[in-house]
Amino acid sequence: MTVPSVTPSQVRTALLLRQEIALLDVRHEATFATGHPLFAANMAADRIALEAEARLPRKDVPIVLYDAGEGLVPQAAERLAALGYSNVRQLDGGLQGWKSAGYEVFEDVNSYAKAFGELVESRRHTPSLAAEEVGALIAGGANIQILDVRRFDEYATMNIPGSISVPGAELVLRAGRAAPDPETTIIVNCAGRTRSIIGTQSLINAGVTNKVVALRNGTIGWTLAKQNLEHGSGRRGEIGAIAGGETNARDVAYRAGVRHIGLVEMTTLQAQADRTLYRFDVRSEEEYTAGHLAGFRHYAGGQLVQEVDMAAPVRGARIVLTDDRSVRADMTASWLAQMGWEVYVLEGGYDAAALEVGPPLVIPKPDPSHRYRRPYEGTDVKESAMQAYLDWEYGLVDQLRRDATHGFFVI
Repeated sequence: MTVPSVTPSQVRTALLLRQEIALLDVRHEATFATGHPLFAANMAADRIALEAEARLPRKDVPIVLYDAGEGLVPQAAERLAALGYSNVRQLDGGLQGWKSAGYEVFEDVNSYAKAFGELVESRRHTPSLAAEEVGALIAGGANIQILDVRRFDEYATMNIPGSISVPGAELVLRAGRAAPDPETTIIVNCAGRTRSIIGTQSLINAGVTNKVVALRNGTIGWTLAKQNLEHGSGRRGEIGAIAGGETNARDVAYRAGVRHIGLVEMTTLQAQADRTLYRFDVRSEEEYTAGHLAGFRHYAGGQLVQEVDMAAPVRGARIVLTDDRSVRADMTASWLAQMGWEVYVLEGGYDAAALEVGPPLVIPKPDPSHRYRRPYEGTDVKESAMQAYLDWEYGLVDQLRRDATHGFFVI
């Protein structure tokens, strides 16, 4: 089929004006990670039938496809057309056309969330400690509590000794129980940098009275410092919010420009057929499975902030979050708003009679040979790859400045 084209400058204009656009890289993830525009989302041509309807809920949303000369675009466009997508174009010149126009390309995956995390640290001077310093505190029996904000499966694979699993958006809700003594220093870690920066700053933004610091460079930094890791741990943080957590979380969201809405307003948003609306339940998978609002897809809040390009590839769309306790939705929404999203938190709706029961939608993972191996995954990654990854992250703020399309702000 003949696919009409759009120029790189037209795509850039849409991004700058916050118009809806899904800029899709139709190569495999491993190739996508070698370089792409900041707001490009990966959807391999051979996975469109698996992913498109979950990730692109509006069939007439503007979609722009590109590859790097592999000839994948016509096939991808045909598959989208077969699913009913009616506004599909291709990027003139593909990835090379983008580069030739003088625009930035970003490596890795979830790049703009990682770049945003670096911007947060540079603007807020988020405090951190090196692995050697944290190791000395552990050895000396200091009054500390280490909270691991990764997914639980990542934590169970390897973790900092003595740490507790408290995935990102759960921090404000559970840190009060994990560290009830206000004199306890809370140390937040992830695998690299982004989630620990966001987690640490979340607790600071929400007004926790404890001293809070990030473990600088996460388990990567810990490994490079030759510190020992635990494996197979199962410690989970229990619910117990920091003092004033719920009220403070709502205030943080308000300061970021998040609006609370009810079911009537959400129905109005749903009725606006010319806009894409994403709806996410940011609670734990167990809570979602036990009972959730119809139409809401599960995406734990911390991972949603990290993987928003995967969850919501339509830049310029609207997002509504739900959480029966509100605090997780408020904290998640506060970060998405700072990343340039129009985001709302839904109040109420948890009448037991109206809830659906069942596990979340799971999109099958790509073939391992097509997947990008993150330098912070597993226990057999080369130290040179870990260091190269950190060096890349350190340069992201300057790259954001050169790109100049992000529209991020930091409260």
